Amino acid sequence: MYKLCTICMRKGSKGVKNKNLRIINNKPLMQYTIDQAIKSKIFNEIIVSSDCNKILKLANKLGIKTSFVRPKMLAGDKVGKLDVIRNALIMSEKYFNKKFDIIFDLDVTSPLRKISDIKNAYQIFLSNKLKILLTGSVAKKSPYFNQIELFEEKIKLVKNKKDKIVRRQDSPKVYDMNASIYIWQRDALLLSKTLFNKHTGIYVMPEERSIDIDSELDFRIVEHLLKTNK
Repeated sequence: MYKLCTICMRKGSKGVKNKNLRIINNKPLMQYTIDQAIKSKIFNEIIVSSDCNKILKLANKLGIKTSFVRPKMLAGDKVGKLDVIRNALIMSEKYFNKKFDIIFDLDVTSPLRKISDIKNAYQIFLSNKLKILLTGSVAKKSPYFNQIELFEEKIKLVKNKKDKIVRRQDSPKVYDMNASIYIWQRDALLLSKTLFNKHTGIYVMPEERSIDIDSELDFRIVEHLLKTNK
């Protein structure tokens, strides 16, 4: 089976300015994910997709042999990442002149993942004969117990059950998607309109490896964890 790994990075970012290139614990943020992809030795090809020349040049220096310039229509901050990954797959298949059976995406904003997380997620994907796999961690808050929404000027629980739940521990188990690792069968990536169906599975990661850098606070927390090697 041919396996492709995509690492997608765009130029602009609102939460943390230029976060993909920003130095965290003496390395550019993007280097953590690139190193993990290379050292996992899982992939036939690893490619970077970006609209930023600085990112593309640095990716090459860090060991990525093949990068693609993202089309302008896929470079805006309102573009869904799924469309970007599909485009990266199509461009990769044209460039390498082969079809990839399995596609991974590793998000640069999740540098705390381990190589073992990538390998273990892949094993779950294979052993359960999944078409899609995503990663997440056990949620601190539950929509059945202590998550609320404002609906028609009234506050209510996000989810209601007939049986009243008085302890969070009695709520149905829910997970936070951590955007760390995604895996697809080729047809599922190209044809599915959603991530969620009966053929989707989850690889559960611990909270301390599930921080997705989306704000300056996230950045400082991850930087502290990397510096203290925890």
